[in-house]
Amino acid sequence: MSDIKFGSQVYTWFMDGYGEGNKNKLAHMSKTIKKAGLAGIEPMVLEPYDNYWMGDWIDPAKMKADLDEAGIELIALPIICNWDKAEETESERACADWAIETLAEHFPGVPLGTVPLPSGRSENLQQRRLNLVNNVNAVSRRAAEKGIKCSFHPNSPPASLCRTQEDYDIVLSSLDPEATGWTPDVGHIVRGGMDIIATMTKWQHLINHVHYKDFSGNGPEPWAQMGTGKIDFHKITEFLVQRNYKGWIVCEDECEHAITHPDEVTIQNGEWCQEQLVPLLG
Repeated sequence: MSDIKFGSQVYTWFMDGYGEGNKNKLAHMSKTIKKAGLAGIEPMVLEPYDNYWMGDWIDPAKMKADLDEAGIELIALPIICNWDKAEETESERACADWAIETLAEHFPGVPLGTVPLPSGRSENLQQRRLNLVNNVNAVSRRAAEKGIKCSFHPNSPPASLCRTQEDYDIVLSSLDPEATGWTPDVGHIVRGGMDIIATMTKWQHLINHVHYKDFSGNGPEPWAQMGTGKIDFHKITEFLVQRNYKGWIVCEDECEHAITHPDEVTIQNGEWCQEQLVPLLG
């Protein structure tokens, strides 16, 4: 059987009031994810890392205790920063260094994610894309020195610095492959106007983590609940299996219904993956 596990990202809960609607509920999210039949949780570290969103999980001992109680794994620890200046800001570096030390000391083997916070495309786009990749490489190299695997996750809001084919060609080709891989988020790829399989084929040597979200193509936030949109998850999963991908597929459902019903959507995601995708693993 393929060495692929399915888990859930917490952004499904974060959408309610930019985190305020489900503040300090990561223990509850863990139990919901377990109920959904998923094997792991992927929280997010945002600035200011020490008092925003992570809540009680700023204490690694509390994080580990809640994970053990729920019976699920920590998938990865992504950090979300602008990274569009020539060097990391003091706050960005503090955020990254906390995540690196937390993983190195308390969660050996768990990867670090790097996710750019969309900061606008109207000024100095080329230089800011290069700043982004240089900062991501700097963070990833520090993590790699501690034995931590890293993965860069582009996104696709209109203000994102890495959302189009041109952006990917500049940024992904400039990643340090000795220090970081790439997380293809299939929903963001198609929203950026790219073909999912062609893009994953082009950069398959970097793939070390995967995000699934479905795409409706409608409205400013064109997302659909898992399995109800336009993305062929069966084809993508078969692509990964055929290439002997080993690692996590993380559901990150951003559909409108998830804003008010994140638990329900997460359980549906887990059930759908179990019914439709797990059988493809062999």
